[in-house]
Amino acid sequence: MEQILVWLRDLPEALKALIMGVVEGLTEFLPISSTGHLILTGWALGFHDERAKVFDVAIQTGAVLAIVWLYRQRFWLALGLTRLSAEEGEAAPRSPLVLHLFVAFLPAAALGLVFGALIKAHLFAPVPVAAAFIVGGLVILWVERHQARVPQTVRVLTVDEMTLRDALKIGLAQAFALIPGTSRSGATIIGGMLFGFSRQAATEFSFFLAVPTLMAAGAYSLLKAWGSLSLSDLPIFLLGLGAAFVSALVVVKWLIRFVAQHSFIGFAWYRIVFGLVVLGTWQAGLLDWSA
Repeated sequence: MEQILVWLRDLPEALKALIMGVVEGLTEFLPISSTGHLILTGWALGFHDERAKVFDVAIQTGAVLAIVWLYRQRFWLALGLTRLSAEEGEAAPRSPLVLHLFVAFLPAAALGLVFGALIKAHLFAPVPVAAAFIVGGLVILWVERHQARVPQTVRVLTVDEMTLRDALKIGLAQAFALIPGTSRSGATIIGGMLFGFSRQAATEFSFFLAVPTLMAAGAYSLLKAWGSLSLSDLPIFLLGLGAAFVSALVVVKWLIRFVAQHSFIGFAWYRIVFGLVVLGTWQAGLLDWSA
């Protein structure tokens, strides 16, 4: 294992950026925590200094752009930038989606500003992330089984049926994702299901909510670290962002089809097993995950 880690940490930085970008895109919209995977992958690659932490947040923009591209017509309609149809010839009314996204965005944004530095100082490490993986997996199992036992609790079948109160509830659920390893998509999807959303509606709104949340996080992180970055960092950031965009496109298209016929129980068990492996190897002294 140590030889593998030595080999991984000797990889060219461009290849490390490419790997991190692919990991971000593959995990951002699944309920398995992209931040947690980036922390663990960065540890394995030896890519976890302060610049790497900014990189991890910045490349989320690539995954966000995948959502903007796939749902571009929905966003244009919500912003009043397109028409309902060529036949009607009338401008589309502004969708409440914009207001719902704003309300859902606020809790995590406010709490992130207050507690962000404290969380990064104490929780951005493999062992706390592994613990969050396990807890999150158990929560997914409970919510899935609750909805299966009481299917009549589902009252929101599409995003268009949600209310401002629903948006606020999902926003509060998203705030739990400030804890690395929790999963932003997991918190919003599972939170939505707990609050009466269908699996499909919760997943779709989680996609939409990623746009303001991750773009704001990326911009804030870059702004704070702007003085410590240089023009020579740009190729690495663009490479990671591009890899995240392409891999996220693949995952989102697949996930849309998946949630129509499957539950998230498989992801829950993945989280639990993965977290136990990290904690087990750390406790047995096989890997020093605290390094």
